[in-house]
Amino acid sequence: MTRRVVWVGCGRHAEQMLLPQLSRHDIELVGVCDINLAAAEMVARRYGVQHVATDYKELLALPSIDVVGMAAGPVQHRDISIAALNRGINVFMEKPCGATAADAKAIQAAARAAGKTVGVGFMKRYSTGNRMAYNVVKSPEFGKVSAFFGEYMTAPTYFTGNVDYTGFYLHHCVHYMDLVRYYVAPVTSVTVFRNEISPGKQVLHVHFGFENGAIGTVVMGTIQSRGTPVERIQVMGDQRRVEVDGVIEVNYFRNPPFKADDPAASLTDGVDTLSWKPNFTAAANEDFKGYNALFAAYFDALDGKATDLPTIDDGVLAMQVLEAMLEGIANPGKTIALSHR
Repeated sequence: MTRRVVWVGCGRHAEQMLLPQLSRHDIELVGVCDINLAAAEMVARRYGVQHVATDYKELLALPSIDVVGMAAGPVQHRDISIAALNRGINVFMEKPCGATAADAKAIQAAARAAGKTVGVGFMKRYSTGNRMAYNVVKSPEFGKVSAFFGEYMTAPTYFTGNVDYTGFYLHHCVHYMDLVRYYVAPVTSVTVFRNEISPGKQVLHVHFGFENGAIGTVVMGTIQSRGTPVERIQVMGDQRRVEVDGVIEVNYFRNPPFKADDPAASLTDGVDTLSWKPNFTAAANEDFKGYNALFAAYFDALDGKATDLPTIDDGVLAMQVLEAMLEGIANPGKTIALSHR
């Protein structure tokens, strides 16, 4: 089934990351919108789009629209998605789901009232390496997750002019507020320690307690170059762990025998480490960022198929964890309890 889609927000992220992957699916892009008319016109030319606007309301008025997609600002995500839902249109939004958890809840209420789907751009669930690690973690042999560790950095370039770090929290940190829940369990507590080197340059150690008794730490900050790998995940079970380095290298460490005392030691199926890297020299499109798989899950959900698509319900929970993190930043070392409502 071909879906008629309109898109709001034609900046670099949408133009380079989202729209090329969206266009791989069975859609007709019938309208685009941006307050920068030149950006909207450029995207329209590229995809043969007839309707170009600087006001999203023009796109909502087009006939037979199935989906409104967007990559704009947090407040715009709230306003545009609610307006679309009130017209009975499904929504795909890049994260975040508004500027606050209250914004996300308002979108959630509109989605429930309309009986429509809101997919959220937590694509890190879907990068090939992260997906493989998730499948390992959820396999019976891995057992109960006991610990999570992550690193997620970006450069100070983005934030030296925004030294309250709002953009960093809403557009970067929120990914891991979803990802820790996804890999482990609902978050029950957050504790934060912070080191600000200078305005625009900070590092956070964010400690999580989970409903299943696991513990976790994610180190996030604005003190590393974007030209180097800045992301790593480690999930531990009982004598097993899986690690994802830079979203493209996966290692599954199991429970091998100690090799030093065995002259006949070799690599043994079932116990020794499994490793994977993508073959970027192959013609196949490696979905290392995860956007294509995310859109596939979104359209499957619209077709009524079972998926683990991150929806507005996940967005609400992620925003609640993020707000606990922000409270922890204001109160370093204090444990902030969560009860998901």
